[in-house]
Amino acid sequence: MATFDQGNGHSGWSSDVATVTLGLDGVVTGWSEGARRLLGHRAPEVVGRPATDLLLGEGAPEATGLSLTGSQEWRGTAALRHRDGHRVETTLHAQPSLDADGRARSFVVALGPHPERTMVEWAFDQSPIALSTHSVTSGSWRRNAAAQGREPWANGGGPAIHRAGHEPPATAPADEGFLRCVRRVAEERAPMRYECLAPEPSCTPGAAFPRGSAHDRAWVIELWPVRDPATGEVVGVGTAAFDSSDQHAARQRLALLQEAGTCVGTTLNVTRTAQELADLAVPRLADFVSVDLLDSVLRGDEPVPGPVDAAVVLRRVAHQSAAEEEGVPEAAIDLGGMDTYPPFSPPARCLADGKPVLSGAGDPDFTRWLAEHEARTASNEKYGFHSVMAIPLRARGITLGVALFARIGASPTFEADDVILAEELAGRAAVGVDNARRYTRERTNALTLQRSLLPRDLPRQAAVEVAYRYLPAGTGAGVGGDWFDVVPLSGTRVALVVGDVVGHGIHASATMGRLRTAVRTLADVDLPPDELLTHLDDLVMHLATDKEDIDPDEPYFVSGEIGATCLYAVYDPVSRVCTFASAGHVPPVVLLPDGTARVVELTPGPLLGVGGLPFECTELELPEGSLLAFCTDGLVEARDRDVGLGLERLCEALAGPVTSLEATCDTILRALLPASPSDDVALLLARTRALHADQVAAWALPSDPAIVADARAQATRQLTVWGLQEAAFVTELVVSELVTNAIRYGAVPIGLRLIRDRTLICEVSDASNTAPHLRRARTYDEGGRGLHMVAQLTQGWGTRQTPMGKTIWAEQSLPAG
Repeated sequence: MATFDQGNGHSGWSSDVATVTLGLDGVVTGWSEGARRLLGHRAPEVVGRPATDLLLGEGAPEATGLSLTGSQEWRGTAALRHRDGHRVETTLHAQPSLDADGRARSFVVALGPHPERTMVEWAFDQSPIALSTHSVTSGSWRRNAAAQGREPWANGGGPAIHRAGHEPPATAPADEGFLRCVRRVAEERAPMRYECLAPEPSCTPGAAFPRGSAHDRAWVIELWPVRDPATGEVVGVGTAAFDSSDQHAARQRLALLQEAGTCVGTTLNVTRTAQELADLAVPRLADFVSVDLLDSVLRGDEPVPGPVDAAVVLRRVAHQSAAEEEGVPEAAIDLGGMDTYPPFSPPARCLADGKPVLSGAGDPDFTRWLAEHEARTASNEKYGFHSVMAIPLRARGITLGVALFARIGASPTFEADDVILAEELAGRAAVGVDNARRYTRERTNALTLQRSLLPRDLPRQAAVEVAYRYLPAGTGAGVGGDWFDVVPLSGTRVALVVGDVVGHGIHASATMGRLRTAVRTLADVDLPPDELLTHLDDLVMHLATDKEDIDPDEPYFVSGEIGATCLYAVYDPVSRVCTFASAGHVPPVVLLPDGTARVVELTPGPLLGVGGLPFECTELELPEGSLLAFCTDGLVEARDRDVGLGLERLCEALAGPVTSLEATCDTILRALLPASPSDDVALLLARTRALHADQVAAWALPSDPAIVADARAQATRQLTVWGLQEAAFVTELVVSELVTNAIRYGAVPIGLRLIRDRTLICEVSDASNTAPHLRRARTYDEGGRGLHMVAQLTQGWGTRQTPMGKTIWAEQSLPAG
């Protein structure tokens, strides 16, 4: 930069002075090295050209108050054009060069920076704020020292002034958004603000830290148009960049905490909640995060309250990495693996004290912890762990595990603010993990209760071949009250039951168990399906009344009414008639032997617990080999389809190729259910069998005591035909007793029927509704011992009501062989 000294009309120049020699015609005849440094032009570019070409605007020398006439020295100021196009305010001091006659032959002009403009230049260069200017005409940049290597568009450093036609240094990644903003300010001639993120200068080039990570710096850049004072035209764009990293980091922390409220703990799954914490923190807080839990937490057990012991065994349930490599290459422990943390390690220390531990490369215990574990040593040598935070996962006064946050490579070390943020995130995650743990415990208890109430092995019977599936809900809805059952009835008949208690949880499971027990009890009484549902409806109403007496503070109290659906069907293999009654339940589907599948049309009844409304029976004669499908609504109803569409899909699945009932169950579940059903599902398949005429013998008997002997004889002859002569003695006694009671106490018509299947059944029917019962006969009583003998000689006996009266039956085992 030229310097100019002045005093009392005499001038002197230093060796660095900028001088220009001008002819009397205003043409440049000489150009010093100082002038080149001041204005950027080389001598060949200026010598021989008019000096007015160096002036900005329309002004001639006179415009500056100067004159090239006469032989007097003169002073003034002028705005000159720099070679790169920017404006240079200068002072001019011209002295004439005289010949021997005292006439001026030329003028020597000393150029110097304008004193006030020099101060502005100094302020520009020395400002702690990153300042820069962009020339619209030449496209060049000028930056002060504070902007070198700091602004996002000049991250590679370089000279303070870039020559015309050159963009920012190639070593720096150009921010296209910023450059577009510069062009827009020049075009629209209006100020703008631009905000951006740039990688931390301390990060090594090529480091795998994505945008928006904890290693970014935030910039707010103010841009404004720079105008020529003389013409008012926009000649450039000025910028001032302010580092807003602290404010940005604070906003990011708040945003991260807000996001944690919606992204962590979205499910009632322990491992999923832990993984959500790791996914959220990487890369915005750390380069690597791992979550280790006590093994008891995964089982749903209650951990020991307070801090755990100094040395602790933990299981890795989640981890995440910011590395570009596939997976989590920094992890020394695989997911699901166990690891013992020594007492001096950061995780063990934080668990022992119940407080966060901030450690790093300068901590001898940290170095020792890495050195004593082979896998951690190898990972540290490759990735360079230098700063870690171990945060305990604590909720409701119990310690669940530890979350480890780590930074590697050239990432900045953790600070106190990072510890506070990690504590907040870990605290929210710990609540989610504890909620999931409690849910796991309650779900396990409910499943245990439910499975203890459901049938483990269905009883053997001859009427139908059965297969079943039960799937608990796979989401947070909780265990439901779905159930099914197969109940053998007298006369080789069978009852098929499926039901669903409204609601979920232990309360629903307990209610389901009570209803299933009630159904089995009422089925043993051999009530018709509609009457059985009526009694079951009364029971549900009583349960609801009993529930009103429960203290709402009880652990398993559930508000609301108790309700349930139930479908009860009785199939008779002799008549091949199935009788259905429904209490608001999904209707069954039947697949006939000819391959036709359809929904059984039933008269729908009210839900159990409504009370005061009747239930109706529907009878359906089924060919032998028909396949009945009973299910709960969890199989056929979903968010994307109603029950009707679900039943259509069930018909389609049922009509497919059938290899076995077990395979058909699996086919139906695959066709109708997602991987994780949202509700409990119960499915019961029953293929009907039939007893043919050669397995049943029936006789109509008159109301005459003399017919008893003939009845015994006919029964004996039939047993001979069946090859069951060994059963003749007991059968004669049973026939004699039951027929005699029917004649003596019953009413006509009277019938006798023998059924041969897996057992031998003897049935006597009459038109009376009076049921016999056992009584203890006294020593001298003449009667009262018949039914006692029947009970002693057979496997079982009983009475069932029929539309025409009653039937007394007795069942005995077939002879061996």
